[in-house]
Amino acid sequence: MKKVALINDLSGFGRCSLTVSIPIITAMGIQCCPLPTAILSNHTGYKSYFFDDYTEHIEPYYQEWQKLGLKFDMIYTGFLGSVHQIELIIKFLEAFSGSLVLVDPVMGDNGRIYSTYTPEMCEKMKLLVGHSDIVTPNVTEALMLTGTPYRSDITIAELKEVAVKISQMKPEKVVITGISDAANKKISNLIYDAPKNEFSIVTKHKSEIEYSGTGDVFASVLCGCMVNRIDFKESVEIAAAFVEKCALSSAAYKTAPSDGILFEKFIGDLI
Repeated sequence: MKKVALINDLSGFGRCSLTVSIPIITAMGIQCCPLPTAILSNHTGYKSYFFDDYTEHIEPYYQEWQKLGLKFDMIYTGFLGSVHQIELIIKFLEAFSGSLVLVDPVMGDNGRIYSTYTPEMCEKMKLLVGHSDIVTPNVTEALMLTGTPYRSDITIAELKEVAVKISQMKPEKVVITGISDAANKKISNLIYDAPKNEFSIVTKHKSEIEYSGTGDVFASVLCGCMVNRIDFKESVEIAAAFVEKCALSSAAYKTAPSDGILFEKFIGDLI
C-alpha cells in the first residue's frame, strides 16, 4: 500500500491540519503516517486554545522511522510553527529523499502574515519550498515567497509570473490557490506545470462564508490524487470540486467559519 508522511499539527476541534488530511487521504486508499508538529485542543482561530509544542520530539520521532527503514511515496508538509521546526523538516526531507514532496507553505492570507510568523520564518520557508516537487501557496503566500508586494487587484498575468518564479526555486508543479472574484462569486486556482511550461486555471463557485481549513482540504485531496498517479491538472480539478461542494453545503447549513467545511458528508466521493 502507498504511504504518505503527513507533517502538520493536530487540532482536536476545528476541521484543519491532520484531522482533515488523515481521513481524506485514507479514503483515497493510502496509508497515512502522521508526524505531529504540535498538539492543540482546537485551532488558533478560536478565542482560546491549549497548545503543546512538539518540536523537541520531531527528530527522535522520525529517527525511529529511519530505523524501521520506512519509505514514503509522498511527504506532505503543512503548518510549521518556528524557524527550528522548518530546519528539522528540511533534515527530515533529506533523510527520506526519493519521496515526492508537497509543501503547503502556510504563512498568511488576505494580504497579511499570520501572527505566529516572522520574516526569518518566511525566508526559511523559501528553503523548504526549494526541497519540494509540488507547492500550493495561496495568493498572499505566493507573493511572500517571491518578494512581490501584495495587491488585492493583482492580475492573472502577474500571478503567472509569480508562479514561474516559484518554480525556479525547484518545484515543478505550482498551484496558486484562492484567487477570488467576489463580484462574480467565483474562486480560481492557477496551475503551472513547469516541465511543460503550461498554465491552466480551474474556477469554482465561491462560498458566501470563508471557512478555516479549506487549504488543508484542498492540499490533502491533491496529495491523494498525485500519489494515485492522476494527471496534475485533473488532480487540481478534483480537489477544487471537492472543496466547492463541501463549502457550499457548509454555507447552506450555516456552519460557523472557524468550524471548517463539512467534508465528512462527501468523503465517500473520494473512495
